[in-house]
Amino acid sequence: MLIRLLYPALLLIVCSTGFAQAKPNIVIILTDDMGWKDVGFHGAEFPTPNIDRIAKEGVELDRFYVTPICTPTRAGLMTGRYPLRFGLQRVTVKSWGTRTLPDDEVIIPASLGKAGYKTRAITGKWHLGWKRRANHPMEKGFTSFWGHSGGAIGYFNHSDQGLHDWHRDYELNYEPGYSTELIGDEAVRVIEEAENDSSPFLLYVAFNAIHTPNDVLQRHWDQFAHINDQKRREKAAMMASTDEQVGRILDALDQTKASDDTLVLFSSDNGGGIPAGSVNLPLRDGKWAVYEGGIRVAAALRWPKGIRGGRKLTEPISYIDIYPTLLEIAGGKRSGKPFDGESVLDVIQGKRQRDDFEFHSYFQGQKIPQNADPNREIPYERNAVNTREWKLVRLGPAMHLVDDPVKDAFFELYKIREDPYEENDIASKHPKIVKELTEKMIAFRTTQKPVLDHVDIQPPSSWVKPISKRIPN
Repeated sequence: MLIRLLYPALLLIVCSTGFAQAKPNIVIILTDDMGWKDVGFHGAEFPTPNIDRIAKEGVELDRFYVTPICTPTRAGLMTGRYPLRFGLQRVTVKSWGTRTLPDDEVIIPASLGKAGYKTRAITGKWHLGWKRRANHPMEKGFTSFWGHSGGAIGYFNHSDQGLHDWHRDYELNYEPGYSTELIGDEAVRVIEEAENDSSPFLLYVAFNAIHTPNDVLQRHWDQFAHINDQKRREKAAMMASTDEQVGRILDALDQTKASDDTLVLFSSDNGGGIPAGSVNLPLRDGKWAVYEGGIRVAAALRWPKGIRGGRKLTEPISYIDIYPTLLEIAGGKRSGKPFDGESVLDVIQGKRQRDDFEFHSYFQGQKIPQNADPNREIPYERNAVNTREWKLVRLGPAMHLVDDPVKDAFFELYKIREDPYEENDIASKHPKIVKELTEKMIAFRTTQKPVLDHVDIQPPSSWVKPISKRIPN
């Protein structure tokens, strides 16, 4: 009798809240080396209707910041911390190197597992270490792994540096197919299998597309015969394949009636590689650079039940903000080291501005400027710090190797909110701002892991190549 009397009131509460307190499913879709103008909603000369759908129905993240290369973005995304703290911000994980995600870094799936997410799947590119079993995604909190552990695999042969790199959980997998489609197949399978599960799921879809090699499917190559530039045509074909799989993921969510209560985040891991055919215009430069074209990427987020869509968010957020944001949404607790990012749920919902935004970029291996000392022995590096209004860029000797990071360095200052294309350097007009941001930049670099072994960009002559990337027992 009591239940019968209370039922109308309970029904009213449920309907008015729309189950807003329930934990949503989480789907993170990360593309590789996708340029700012490689998507339709940024004016690409080829269509990406499914990716555009996320931006149209959700929130377009107009100022979403990452790192200039892939491993650091993946490391910061998974940890909520600057990869500089644990030696992964300088270069990517190499088959011949020793760097990896440290064992004591707690990542997204581990925390969401404690928050009630039973299924926590990764399909696609890991790129955070493979030489020890402890480096495996399933040792870090994922419940399944379908994809590759390293970097630039071939789309058809699934190999890099002659090493077969395709896995099902802990075992090597030799299933044939185009990697973009195989990654999409696994993503759809995870969604469909979760349909009858009462607990929410985490799905991390890390496409190796559209990174080189520029391997394409013939049907998509034929689709863009009107594009004369071969590399641009290749990127168009690769984006068509990627968009097709994003569409399958969205369709699977629709068919399982999970769309309304699923948060979908779409982003690239860094700016597009211009020599490979990507376009970042009108942003400046691209992959490997700390100008906006290298670190500001096409991104969007959709969660119909939790965040009002149909908007463009011009507030800045970054890759290290994602983990703490998801943790707040999932009602989880932080059990690892302190975040560098913060939850931006209220920012995405349009409830506040980020006046306190401070974001750091760093990359070594930059070319020596023409007016620099040609006899210098210290390697140069590129640094940048973004705030909501300003951006300072530095090109100079590696900070940890010099006593004075300002000496022999070149600085540029931009009013980035008004000058997003970095066309008007106003450093000479604002010496106080330059000084303040330089101090922030120097302070950030002091957080670098003290001892870092050198990592060769190409395999050293002493490297003994293993037979495969089989995960050790």
